[in-house]
Amino acid sequence: MQFHQLQYFVAVAETRHFTRAADLVHVAQPSLSQQIKALERELGADLFLRARGNITLTDAGEALLPLARRILADADTARHEVLELVQLRRGRVRLGATPSLCTGLLPDVLRAFHDRYPGVRLLIEEGGSHDLVRELARGALDLALVVLPLPTPSPALTTVELLREDLVVVSSPDAPRPGRGRRTVRVADLEGERLVMFRHGYDLRELTVAACRAEGFEPDFAVEGGEMDAVLGFVRAGLGVAVVPRMVAARSGRGLRVTPLARPGLHRTIALAHRSDVAPPRAARELHRMLLER
Repeated sequence: MQFHQLQYFVAVAETRHFTRAADLVHVAQPSLSQQIKALERELGADLFLRARGNITLTDAGEALLPLARRILADADTARHEVLELVQLRRGRVRLGATPSLCTGLLPDVLRAFHDRYPGVRLLIEEGGSHDLVRELARGALDLALVVLPLPTPSPALTTVELLREDLVVVSSPDAPRPGRGRRTVRVADLEGERLVMFRHGYDLRELTVAACRAEGFEPDFAVEGGEMDAVLGFVRAGLGVAVVPRMVAARSGRGLRVTPLARPGLHRTIALAHRSDVAPPRAARELHRMLLER
């Protein structure tokens, strides 16, 4: 049973005339008649009683008509649903990002995307780069904002560098200024400071610890194990200092002193990643474009 055969059958049933039905579906009348006969052969029953000037439905035709109309209506609905997705009226984007990027980079971009495409649902998953790469590989995410270099480089992923971000030291205004009060501090000045440290698996933890060890000392943790909001809260409370992205510090409001790191400082490179073997959905491709053009 072919889709166009059902279209021809419904046209004849509604017009009760083969020639008018052929005009309605824009085919030649002989072709329409042949397709109706082919449908009847496949079903093993006549669908119409054919008399000169009088076309009526058989019992089989009466039974088929509501089913055929439903099939055609479902197909029309499917076309509209797909069209809406293509035109970004509806859909979803599954985006992964590290918690610091959710705090610093994403709010403005996601607001602009939502204003332009209010029917597209945004599903955000926070995690470290290692976890996000794994979620991308198994198809649970469309896009992910990750920190380069990737913990486990994968040829199945395509990455595009998005930005290079400075890291800064944040502390409580009520605590002594780190680095003996200088306007900038070196990584070496963090020796002897109590650090508020992120949980294991957090990109900023690995970067900070590696930088301290490169200066020849092990960092001293006042408290560890938090996510970004918890770390900033502990710093505000005066428990210690933390190394965080400049964008996060800028958006964190009052209650934090921000001290730049002296050159060469510390930086991290943010990239936008997606699977190489599967094209992201249209809505995800549009968000990808907006992130690159931000």
